[in-house]
Amino acid sequence: MGKPTGFLETKRELPADRDPVERLQDFDEIHLHLSDATLRDQGGRCMDCGVPFCHTGTTLPVNSPFASGCPINNLIPEWNDLVYRGLWREALDRLHKTNNFPEFTGRVCPAPCEGSCVLGINDPAVTIKNIEVSIIDKAWEEGWVVAQPPQRRTGKTVAVVGSGPAGMCAAMQLNRAGHQVTVYERSDRIGGLLMYGIPNMKLDKRYIQRRVDQMEAEGISFVTNTEIGKDIPAQTLIDNHDAVVLCIGALKPRDLPKPGRELKGIHQALDFLHANTKSLLDSNLADGNYISAKDKNVIVLGGGDTGTDCVGTSLRHGCKSLFQFDIIPEPPMERSPDNPWPEWPKVYKLDYGQEEAKALHGEDPRKYLLSTVNFLDDGNGNVRGLVTQEVEWVKSEGGPPFREVPGTEKEWPAELVLLSMGWLGPQDTIPEALGLERDQRSNVKAEAGKYMTSIPGVFAAGDVRRGMSLVVWAFKEGREAARECDRYLMGATSLP
Repeated sequence: MGKPTGFLETKRELPADRDPVERLQDFDEIHLHLSDATLRDQGGRCMDCGVPFCHTGTTLPVNSPFASGCPINNLIPEWNDLVYRGLWREALDRLHKTNNFPEFTGRVCPAPCEGSCVLGINDPAVTIKNIEVSIIDKAWEEGWVVAQPPQRRTGKTVAVVGSGPAGMCAAMQLNRAGHQVTVYERSDRIGGLLMYGIPNMKLDKRYIQRRVDQMEAEGISFVTNTEIGKDIPAQTLIDNHDAVVLCIGALKPRDLPKPGRELKGIHQALDFLHANTKSLLDSNLADGNYISAKDKNVIVLGGGDTGTDCVGTSLRHGCKSLFQFDIIPEPPMERSPDNPWPEWPKVYKLDYGQEEAKALHGEDPRKYLLSTVNFLDDGNGNVRGLVTQEVEWVKSEGGPPFREVPGTEKEWPAELVLLSMGWLGPQDTIPEALGLERDQRSNVKAEAGKYMTSIPGVFAAGDVRRGMSLVVWAFKEGREAARECDRYLMGATSLP
């Protein structure tokens, strides 16, 4: 630890964001940057806490739905100290030991590491996420990130299906072990949800492309516009490769089967976000091949990061009004007794999309404890609004944890409704084609730490195995599945 008293002398500081109203005019990233001197001071706040909780991702007791710390075991205290001492290249080496793509997690991960920072018990946590992204951004600027092709090839071939965070990590690790890796992606660009599920203002796609270029230089092959199970039979993929790693995500969306659901203008959130980013990259939205919110009353149903992204995207289109409804209660301003440190704090926060809506319309667009009753028809098959009813949460023995409050129905205008209510598991094409064993939640069954499915030589990692989760969990599973795949192919492995 470089400065024993740093956490006492220096306050937490994050880089400023661009003005909320100004940034609504484009899809550029919203965050600005801190100086090296300020970052050094922030690194000096890491307090040599003896037993750091930040860098060990662990599942907490069964009565808790939360986890603690970083799932990929980032060496956080080490690279905080190195930044404090100005040893940026050494900090990069520590960062890359556990994280293939820190520029992604440093931008889009909600930072469970900060939620379990020991300093965070009493004071604002160390700015771990910002230091992480600053290390890798400086590394690219200085030319320290270069292709690392393997020195030898094993003669083994591996197919990785899906190019999201789990797939990219698995592919990079397996290639560096010397296997010939081909990544299959059904979309026209590599990146999965990183490319088309997260909008540009959170993750500029040039950061993904430069990693793809690096991976190609290292010898990885990418095949786009190819859906396994349709364009290529799944069994053919197994027959033509020594191993297969499935990283296809969990993209079966939860629907809302209420009266009027069939009306035009009601869309799943990911369809909305995917089309917008593709049109933006293809033509800067000039081709019109996206679902426009311009001049429409928009309602987003559901919260989370995806809901926030729908809010931010709709505002950039120039929507007329915007609300975001959630059935849960409004989070408290501080941790509740049943959400203690080192769990991720479930507290109220104004994310970037809500901040922009408040700056534009004067209030947080979120409304809590609302349930949708039905959608309203304009007479021509288009949605013109929806009806909600207030709910109250109650203790329940097996039934729903809430009940509707009679007499609280309210009609809301909406020409565009976006459903952001989570996912129900992986799409069925590949699992059904191969007859893979599934768990109770329909995820592909594969033991954590081993990742082998019910078919020898076929592995599953990321959301397809554990259900929809954070990007950092996908990184963990992609890396670990690569290790076990390498062990299967070679009898032993040196991969971490």
